[in-house]
Amino acid sequence: MNITVLDGYTLNPGDLSWAPLEELGDCTIYERTPPEEIVERSREAQIVLVNKVVLSAASIQQIPGLQYIGLLATGYDVVDVEAANRRGIVVTNVPTYGTDSVAQMVFAHLLNLCHHVADHSHRVAQGAWSRSEDFCFWNHPLMELVDLTMGIVGLGRIGMATARLAAAFGMKVMAADVTPPPSCPDYIQMVDLDTLFRESDVISLHCPLTRDNHHLVNQDRLRLMKPTAFLINTSRGPLVDEAALVEALESHRLAGAGLDVLEKEPPDPDCPLFTAKNCFITPHIAWATKGARERLLSVAVDNLRAFLHNSPQNVVNDPVT
Repeated sequence: MNITVLDGYTLNPGDLSWAPLEELGDCTIYERTPPEEIVERSREAQIVLVNKVVLSAASIQQIPGLQYIGLLATGYDVVDVEAANRRGIVVTNVPTYGTDSVAQMVFAHLLNLCHHVADHSHRVAQGAWSRSEDFCFWNHPLMELVDLTMGIVGLGRIGMATARLAAAFGMKVMAADVTPPPSCPDYIQMVDLDTLFRESDVISLHCPLTRDNHHLVNQDRLRLMKPTAFLINTSRGPLVDEAALVEALESHRLAGAGLDVLEKEPPDPDCPLFTAKNCFITPHIAWATKGARERLLSVAVDNLRAFLHNSPQNVVNDPVT
């Protein structure tokens, strides 16, 4: 089997081993692949693995021997699944590798919004503490999480992990999901989206991007939120209407935002969110702890091995065979 990895660098910038994958076939690994080289680099492949490289219907049609597409990620919106279905191509993903890492990033952003850790550290380095007349100083109001309400949109694995952390901090937890889980811990109150947006002190997004939820967080929903509330997005950038978010932050209708994902990645250098009030952005790294990447690579290899043994797992499509 010819195996081609089109964008391996993000998963493995050099601190992991490709050896388990290389044992499964003749393996070619590209750090990055521009769109115009996707077909040429994949032409002889039966197996293609991608993270964020887009495999369109046109590209899939031009890879004659393609049998299997393995996502080096959970989301599979970069693959034209219907085109894969028509060709009988199996598409798999890695659903659980980054659960704890992403939930951890939610609280990294939230705690920064509550305590302004980065800004206070910067001001200490600039000498503000040394010049203080008191034994301490702060430039922003400091907040406790206990008794605040965390609203979680999407109660899958990551949403549930975030709920557990919120409860551990003493927060009340609300959640909304188009397909609520059959059973829920007692500390989670299931509500509709409008109630969640109106009553939450913190809203954290954990739903996959679909045609139906593009700009789920729009001007109308932002207007439902408390002016003291925070928005956290570690899921998918297009869930949020960024122009509406900038306006809400600038007009003090929202207290702050912590974003690990944006609509365009990498963003334009003049992205308005960069200068929006109390908006903190990390470069899509919630998933990228070494432990999470090790799990991702291990499951991706297991997925391919299972496919080669005619028992595919973590299949996200319905290929016509």
